[in-house]
Amino acid sequence: MKIRVVLFILGYVIWVILNWVPDWQHLLVGIFVTWFVAFLTADLFPKSPQIFKKPERYFYFVCYYTPVFLYECLKANLDVAYRVLHPQKPLNPGIVKVQTKLKSEMGMTFLANSITLTPGTLSVDIDKKNGILYIHWIDVKATDVKTASKIIVEPFESILLRIFE
Repeated sequence: MKIRVVLFILGYVIWVILNWVPDWQHLLVGIFVTWFVAFLTADLFPKSPQIFKKPERYFYFVCYYTPVFLYECLKANLDVAYRVLHPQKPLNPGIVKVQTKLKSEMGMTFLANSITLTPGTLSVDIDKKNGILYIHWIDVKATDVKTASKIIVEPFESILLRIFE
């Protein structure tokens, strides 16, 4: 129940800040909308928020994860753009299986989203129990689990281990 109250307050503050004309109708609608959103989305937030109490996790996110993600995203964008501009370059699409050392649900979800946000790859499924992700890859360079994991997962995994585990 506490998470819903926090989400409501945070959502309402954001609503008021983004509202250009704070008249009573907008403020009243904001109460209903933010309550509704808080009620619907509270279950999506982490069940163990104590992991966010360590400041070094934020440091790793900002100073390590963000630059690595931006670099990998830029590299993948250039690769996909090159493939669009040079249609004779062969595509080798397929689904590969990759292994991760991440155990927490949030860490695996963050990894899957990081892979999906990188152009040319898409997370298709997660086997949480075994730490396996199935990834659709625009240009399959390796089909064995170790090599595919090294190429796709390795850039993010060591940093995400420090943040979420």
